Amino acid sequence: MRSLLFILSLFACSVALAQNGQIAGTVKTYDGEPAEFVNLTLKNTKRGAIVDKEGRFSLRNVPAGNYVLVASFTGVKSVEQDVTVTANQTTNVELSLNESSKELDEVVVSASTNRYNNKNLDGSLRLTTPIQEVPQNIQIVSSDLLKDQQAISMSDGLIRNVSGLTRLEHWADMYTNISTRGTSLQAFRNGFNVASSYWGPLTEDMSFVDHIEFVKGPAGFMLASGNPAGLYNVVTKKPTGQTKGEVSFTAGSFNLYRTTLDLDGKLSKDGRLLYRLNLSAQNKGSFRENEFNDRYVIAPVISYQIDDKTKVTFEYTYQRANMTNVGSYYVFSPNGYAELPREFNMLPKGLEPTKINDHSFFATLNHDLSSNWKFTAQVSRFDANQIGSSAWPGYVNPDYTVLRSVSIWDAKSKMNLGQAFLNGDVQTGAVRHRILAGLDVAQKEYYADWGQYHDLDTDSALFDLKNPNLGIPVTGFPVWDRTTDIETRAVTQGGVITQSYYAAYVQDELGFFDNKVRLTLAGRFTSLKQAYSGPDDKANRFTPRIGLSVNVEPSTSVYALYDQAFTPQSGARADGGKIHPITGSNTEVGIKKDWAKGRWTSSLSLYRIITNNELTADPNSPPTQNFSIEMGQKRAQGVEFDLHGTIVKGLNLVLNYAYTDSKVLKVNEGVTAFKEGDVVPGYATHVANAWLSYKITNGALRGLGINAGGTFQGDRRTFWENPPSGVDGSLPDYFKVDAGIFYDRDRFRIGVNMFNVLDEYLYSGSYYSWLNAFYTQAEAPRNLRLSINYRF
Repeated sequence: MRSLLFILSLFACSVALAQNGQIAGTVKTYDGEPAEFVNLTLKNTKRGAIVDKEGRFSLRNVPAGNYVLVASFTGVKSVEQDVTVTANQTTNVELSLNESSKELDEVVVSASTNRYNNKNLDGSLRLTTPIQEVPQNIQIVSSDLLKDQQAISMSDGLIRNVSGLTRLEHWADMYTNISTRGTSLQAFRNGFNVASSYWGPLTEDMSFVDHIEFVKGPAGFMLASGNPAGLYNVVTKKPTGQTKGEVSFTAGSFNLYRTTLDLDGKLSKDGRLLYRLNLSAQNKGSFRENEFNDRYVIAPVISYQIDDKTKVTFEYTYQRANMTNVGSYYVFSPNGYAELPREFNMLPKGLEPTKINDHSFFATLNHDLSSNWKFTAQVSRFDANQIGSSAWPGYVNPDYTVLRSVSIWDAKSKMNLGQAFLNGDVQTGAVRHRILAGLDVAQKEYYADWGQYHDLDTDSALFDLKNPNLGIPVTGFPVWDRTTDIETRAVTQGGVITQSYYAAYVQDELGFFDNKVRLTLAGRFTSLKQAYSGPDDKANRFTPRIGLSVNVEPSTSVYALYDQAFTPQSGARADGGKIHPITGSNTEVGIKKDWAKGRWTSSLSLYRIITNNELTADPNSPPTQNFSIEMGQKRAQGVEFDLHGTIVKGLNLVLNYAYTDSKVLKVNEGVTAFKEGDVVPGYATHVANAWLSYKITNGALRGLGINAGGTFQGDRRTFWENPPSGVDGSLPDYFKVDAGIFYDRDRFRIGVNMFNVLDEYLYSGSYYSWLNAFYTQAEAPRNLRLSINYRF
């Protein structure tokens, strides 16, 4: 970490004088409206840009000289303008097309163009290769899609937009816990792995999120601590250089009230110092009695363009969560799922809530060494403090009586993360090289006190599931001993998790035959140590990666990939045994295709993943003890299909399907919850999703639109464990329909969405052998949200 901070300081203080300049400006129609998504190129060079929604563009690090700037779009006559670039200066350009805004809209360029079809990865994922050329399955959930679906947190149904994703519902909206390809995805933010313990991190509020990238497969572009199944990377909002803002208000069923503010602009006249500020406040009730989930967010970002080559960005995010005891979402019964009404719960009124203060800080340096080489360094700090408790039953009787119990769950998390990497794009003879090399370091500490318990009931006065009383418990509410600091209590209770690693990696993507054939060769060395309330476990590993991507025609590519995973993981085994890192391999083939001149995209992939030593919750102990087991070896294989983009003018569509087959191949000694050949719990064999949005783009009703979507999960597997022989623990198929109507024109957007239109009793659940009981976690019945947005 110290060496990375030194590199960051060195580059910030000793940047060479720039010999290049910048071209910036706007492109408008002849009637003065912004001409979004127009392509800009410097004639006889490979440099270019795409105009944004406000009609603005910039070309940085352009060598001094005279150029011809060309603005073009399919179906539109190109416009050329002479431009002179001066070293260390910005040349401002205003281009005007020959078409009116209406004529341009009739061609293709409208507010709906590419709203669901992002084609490029965020820089935090380190690759400069377009998604179609990357030999891996990658999907992006865009900001427009999040807005159409009225998503307000990471756990708010956004997984429908990517093939094969399901959520492990444990702890509800506290943690996201997304699974695919038979295992859980690693959680990343801006390119950093931000999981500090087995269950983290806190779900991100959507107010400060720009988009989310889902990367399938283990290496995750050399991100030091990926997972055999992949990762999701939450990309936060950054300054754009445009002066604009947006305020929104959302109201919904079950006492949902939410306000957000997004401000984007300049702090200096020359545009070098920029800012972005996102604020959010939310009060949210529940269809279940005594539940709530209040959230508050402050997220400022400042960036400074030191010169035409170098930019620094500083970002801080504060999330405050004040939510119901995290065990309230579970309903237990002795004989099966969904035996009780979906609004049923076991939570007494007055039990203290869980409060979390989550702080994160990023500092990023971007420096163009030349037109072909770019250096990036980034450090981050995460601090989270939690005060609360977790409710769980002591036992469940066949006569539907339950002993409710509560355990303290105070926790503190600290993470120091750093990375530095170099991107190069060079030509050697007829071969193009896209080079990536870098270093990752991390130090993570998690302290938890979950060792204090309090029974809410007594053996002679149990909670009756058929005649519930949610008043003050017969034993009163718990009074926890917090006289000592959390670090001391964590040591006493065995709740200390530490993890540190560093990794060095290098990758070369070799392009042949005018870059129509791309061969990726890469390797990573990782050294890690980790501990769970005991001595450090240490391990080192080299993992290779090889991929091939071929353009069979300009809009179609096929690919093949083989890579390996080596992932640190922390946990505690009931027998006190050592926790090993995850190892595994992934073999994948696929095809990607752009349709209708790139307005919509489809991809099809087939994969096979072998995973060793992955931790899963120990079904023989309650979650309050946080024991885990290493399953042994498992295999996941399947097929994934994704389609998204603008199908016809005004119609945007997301469509996906995944078939997943995941089984246990080997069982470690001492593991009794699984046997060879068992289906791995925690996923669905068939997952299909569809979402469409249609907006009228002409006439008196221009701006009026509808949304609709559906989710199907078939052959669902329970989360915790497979039930014993003779016990029917299967979950029914899942089908949910959502729909909405909106009006989006000029500066206003008003939308109403209805969720669970068919008012189905939707739930997940599992059998617990140590309780000899089933739990059900129900979703909300039919409900509404109204959102009003004003852009200024």
